[in-house]
Amino acid sequence: MPVGGLVPRAADNAADVIVRNAKIYTGDSGRPHAGALAIRDGRVTVVGDDAEVAPFVGPATTVVDALGRRVVPGLNDAHLHVIRGGLNYVLELRWDGVTSLRQALAMLREQAARTPKGQWVRVVGGWSAEQFAERRLPTPAELNAAAPDTPVFVLHLYQSAILNRAALRAVGYTRDTPDPKGGQIVRGRNGEPNGMLLAAPSALILYSTLAKAPLLEGEDKKTSTRYFLRELNRFGLTSAIDAAGGFQNFPDNYGTVTELARDGLLSLRIAYHLFPQTPGQELDDLRRWIEMVRPEDGDEWLRLNGAGENLTWAAADFENFAEPRPELSGDYETDFEKAVRLLMAHGWGFRLHATYDETIRRDLAVFEKLAVEGLFPAGNRWLFDHAETVSRDSLDRIAALGGAMSVQNRMSFQGEAFTRRYGSGAAAEAPPVRAMLERGLTVGAGTDATRVSSYNPWVALHWLISGRTIGGLAIRPPQNRVDRETALAMYTRAGAALTGEEDVKGVLRPGFFGDLAVLSDDYFTVPEQEIPHIESLLTVVGGRIVHAAADYEGLDEELPPISPAWSPVAHFGGYQRTGLPGVRQAELLGQAVAESELHRQWRARRGLAPETASTPFDPCFVL
Repeated sequence: MPVGGLVPRAADNAADVIVRNAKIYTGDSGRPHAGALAIRDGRVTVVGDDAEVAPFVGPATTVVDALGRRVVPGLNDAHLHVIRGGLNYVLELRWDGVTSLRQALAMLREQAARTPKGQWVRVVGGWSAEQFAERRLPTPAELNAAAPDTPVFVLHLYQSAILNRAALRAVGYTRDTPDPKGGQIVRGRNGEPNGMLLAAPSALILYSTLAKAPLLEGEDKKTSTRYFLRELNRFGLTSAIDAAGGFQNFPDNYGTVTELARDGLLSLRIAYHLFPQTPGQELDDLRRWIEMVRPEDGDEWLRLNGAGENLTWAAADFENFAEPRPELSGDYETDFEKAVRLLMAHGWGFRLHATYDETIRRDLAVFEKLAVEGLFPAGNRWLFDHAETVSRDSLDRIAALGGAMSVQNRMSFQGEAFTRRYGSGAAAEAPPVRAMLERGLTVGAGTDATRVSSYNPWVALHWLISGRTIGGLAIRPPQNRVDRETALAMYTRAGAALTGEEDVKGVLRPGFFGDLAVLSDDYFTVPEQEIPHIESLLTVVGGRIVHAAADYEGLDEELPPISPAWSPVAHFGGYQRTGLPGVRQAELLGQAVAESELHRQWRARRGLAPETASTPFDPCFVL
């Protein structure tokens, strides 16, 4: 945009993008604060003030006036199912941020009316019953009333799913359908399925049922992924580590992001993992992939980071806190050790899904055995994900073995269920973030979206800082919370370290990637309860403006129309803006009225208004 006082100069070293008049938090301890920066060829070239960047304004430079807003390094979700989420995003009705079940059901009813025959309405994660004013799940009867003929699948965390009658018919569940291992098809008195599916405790019944829904094809998968990446850019995300997951096969399900990367159409940097899909075949999958690719293959936009979050299915626990902790098989270590040996021998790092300390202790025993032989960690990056109940002793062992951690805000969506089962004392330490940091461990932060937590990173940052669930329950005491600067570092520098990119990403410093977000509110000063409502007004990745709103609308790259046209995203968008809490709205209204009266008095003193205030048009506003 035109900015007074900055005159374009013909220069060989002109910047591509300049951000000025800003409150920049760089994340760089050498210069943590600045007022302006310049980006050229995808990298930061100058960090300073307006005067220092002025010489780099050329005729083609995009000059962004931040208007005094806070600018931060681009956020990096250290555990996001971005590849799988992108393939289905435009087919999903998102309840992320919806504040009442009544509103959620109204959205579902409206979407069912526009969904063509043969297609489903699917609500796939990112919400919890605790966020609704009603504090409950929808019932199968409510889904039947909202959509009598259109199949409806509603996923609630990795705990349960609710289906209407049309969906039960579509998937073929009848009184004769057996319960799968680790799952339950809930039945009525007549023996027929009533629409509830339970993870007991395995989520495979939820995965496999959802997998029966129609999928996108061809160009529609690319469009869907681009819209999902733009939605992540909306919140200031510029990077993510893809944790793979169930029903995400390599290389088939990675083809869409690979093609987008080849065509220069990714707007988010992705480091991905590979996850063996078939129990009993895990070692064969790993051997095949080792012959195909190597960690760090790719470029700054799309690169392989290693294996996981499962290496073998038998070693994976589950996170349905409404059910007892699962007891894993007594001999899973045999194949698990073979998998780790294979990866270490070929220079592969990995990440491991491990919710409970009981699992982590058994895994560590395998690693320590290999370490005695000099085979672990062999200079490779490895980490535990989740770790809600990890013990101090296990953290010491992880640190001794050169491991790292990645924590997600699953407890902000499942904290009430965890507290009911394990008590407030255990919930206060789930996970023990401060204890991890005190041991010098690299601790990345993320969401585990899209099927558990929402992909909104500011909800996760709020949880790290406040210790509160989205339902408002305070479960983490001050001694297990972190300050805002530490939380932001977990969402920027730590994520870069988990992919070996700490020398080029995570801070705003000359030579580092030009990844940043201009925020709607100042993260460092906004009231704590308003942190989840922050969005990015302008997101820049490698000098490209990939998201622009408010004053900057129209500066970002144009996307193709959403396809299919009946997509829930085309009508409702993604994360639902909730506005400010009612109390805060009342406070702001009072401030506005007070400021208005002060302005009237100022005008009266100068003879520009009557000495006495006129009667307000609406007597409700008389103070």
